[in-house]
Amino acid sequence: MSQLPADDSVTESTAKPMAKPAAESGQWSALPTEARHPASMELDTLAVPQVVRLLLEEDRRGLDAALGQSEAISQAARWVAETLAAGGDVVLAGAGTSGRLGVIEAAECPPTFGTDPERIRSVIAGGEDAVFRAKEGAEDREGDGREAVGELGAGDLLIALSASSVTPFALGALDEAGRLGARTVLLTCASADGITGVAQLLVALDTGPEILTGSTRLKAGSATKAALNAITTAAMVQLGKVYQNLMVDLRAGSAKLRDRAVRIVQAATGVSMAEAKRLHEAAHGEVKTALVMSLCGLSASQARRRLAEAKGHVRAAVRGS
Repeated sequence: MSQLPADDSVTESTAKPMAKPAAESGQWSALPTEARHPASMELDTLAVPQVVRLLLEEDRRGLDAALGQSEAISQAARWVAETLAAGGDVVLAGAGTSGRLGVIEAAECPPTFGTDPERIRSVIAGGEDAVFRAKEGAEDREGDGREAVGELGAGDLLIALSASSVTPFALGALDEAGRLGARTVLLTCASADGITGVAQLLVALDTGPEILTGSTRLKAGSATKAALNAITTAAMVQLGKVYQNLMVDLRAGSAKLRDRAVRIVQAATGVSMAEAKRLHEAAHGEVKTALVMSLCGLSASQARRRLAEAKGHVRAAVRGS
């Protein structure tokens, strides 16, 4: 199992208790994500290029908002890495667009990083059918959120996704996961003001109003996706699933990925494509093993032992030669 390098610069003290959002009482109009954007008050009169430009400019602002939360996003990434390294599970929970973004992120981790699909998984309000067809009322059932995370416990991590910060399904999941002893993170596009007691760690992107009022699949969705990309990718780098800038734990389940795996071996070692293919085959498709075989002049079994000693980190395995 991969382990984390020591990092004394960050502690759990950055995760502060939070109180439940004021808007939970039904004051939806007070939510920034429900506000009207002053730049799009005449949206229905604009030409198509103007509409497109407005939308893309707002997406860029959403990414800037995510960048402003890089410290909290980094902490979430550390928690993902720590959880997986210790044998725990990571669950992404949300409703509607937020839930679908969680589904996408969890689904992409196994082919990209070779993770077990059960170790990083997602739950969405309304169940699997809600991925393909909206079930808006499902987000209002707090009890469903509690039930969805009922298997979590100490050593696990829940990342709840809620653009508004007040989605009952997400809040129920957070409350239940915390009660069961799991670490909890709330990733929201609302302001941090007034949010306390909901999760151990708050990632508040504060993206503000949408060009199309209330449609958080737009800027808020883009910012949420960017934050999730950063969290999972940074965690996988820490876990040794990246060497240089190459995905060395990918699962080559298609012709494209098999070709990519061979190209990764070639790129990281400088050998010919023919030799990279031979190494990849000799390593039974294990890119890391093929790399260490080439870089250290080892057999496949010797390379696997070296990797095990290095906790799965290619660079550490090579340095140990």
